[in-house]
Amino acid sequence: MSGPLAAPGEARDAPGPMANAGPVLSVVIPALNEEEAIGSTIERCLAARAQIVAESPAADVEVIVVSDGSTDRTEEIARGFPEVTVVGFDRNRGYGAAIKMGFSLARGEWVSFLDADGTCDPAFFAKLCRALEREQADVALGSRLGPGSEMPRLRAVGNTIFAWLLGALSRQRIQDTASGMRVIRRAVLPDLDPLPDGLHYTPAMTARVLLEGKLKLVEEPMPYAERIGDSKLSVAKDGVRFLVSIVRAAAIYRPARPLLLFAALFAFGALALGSGPSLFWLRHGELEESMIYRVMAALLLGMGTALFASAAVVADQIASIAHGRPATQTGVTGFVSRIFGRRVAIATAAALFAAAVAVSWPGVVEYVSTAHVHMHWSRVMLSSLLTVLALAIATTLFLTETIDLIRAQRTAQAPLRPPDRVRPARGA
Repeated sequence: MSGPLAAPGEARDAPGPMANAGPVLSVVIPALNEEEAIGSTIERCLAARAQIVAESPAADVEVIVVSDGSTDRTEEIARGFPEVTVVGFDRNRGYGAAIKMGFSLARGEWVSFLDADGTCDPAFFAKLCRALEREQADVALGSRLGPGSEMPRLRAVGNTIFAWLLGALSRQRIQDTASGMRVIRRAVLPDLDPLPDGLHYTPAMTARVLLEGKLKLVEEPMPYAERIGDSKLSVAKDGVRFLVSIVRAAAIYRPARPLLLFAALFAFGALALGSGPSLFWLRHGELEESMIYRVMAALLLGMGTALFASAAVVADQIASIAHGRPATQTGVTGFVSRIFGRRVAIATAAALFAAAVAVSWPGVVEYVSTAHVHMHWSRVMLSSLLTVLALAIATTLFLTETIDLIRAQRTAQAPLRPPDRVRPARGA
């Protein structure tokens, strides 16, 4: 960290001229080599303070700039504004690390951030603050994909794909997973930790809020302008990081959902490859030799479907213990879990194994009698698939029963104690 904070007493102790009983809004501006835009961004933030206070529940607004190891005049320019608190890293630590530092210095009950590149209008914080209070939400973010957005087409397409993926995993509608403008209640910051230090800080936060299920997010479409200067975002490198952050959040809080998504994709592939041979067999009572590869591929995808579904049920049970919540009983996850329930699982596994034996029985009898097998290859493949399905269900049942025993033991041994943290009622 280089240099002392700029005028901390003046910027942080003096109340705003329009102060009221509402919360203080702290605006953090993370900046890396933004000398072309940082001055105008700060000016716009300072100019927007009166409008934010007049049009939202916020009582006062403070502005904090964190220079993330900038090697140009970004920090120097920011320090030219005596009303702004400025801190500089001696080296680049990352977009998320800069925001976290700003939050640690903030005095507001509501903390926020916006990008330093001039793409966001600071006056929009008024609308985000109103939405946060109106919806009694924990996080309010501005969607950059609304009408009139000047986001480059490639980035817009990428953001749309990430939003669709996170929406599918969380079962909540979201437009922009990586918005660089949002307002957060300070009280929920511990619930968001840990978050990464890089540019994937924002999608990781969005994924955590939507997937954990304890916090509420509200989204408002906002104007988004073309940035000033060169972008620090690498579409390929940071796109992969964004994707990984979403999948990791899903794996931690709702692991069954990505696994069931893979199961659905495998099932679709199995149906696509296996429908032709199946219809041919129904019409002619036999399969052509040339169909062996399609049948093999369909059966492998079918086995993969069973394994992913089995893993989803077990993963949901593990996550329920880790996060102290009941196992999922609704939706697709609940439906699949019921399939792997004790009675259904035992009956299904027994039926599949019996069917596997029945399909291959002529070959078994022939081998015992003559030491040779002339049974058609399709019977062997079908019997193998049925056997794998039966074993997958039986193994899943064993694992879920074991987890239930562990859960019961932990519940019996856990001493009664008050909750770790009681959050005050919203709006209180």
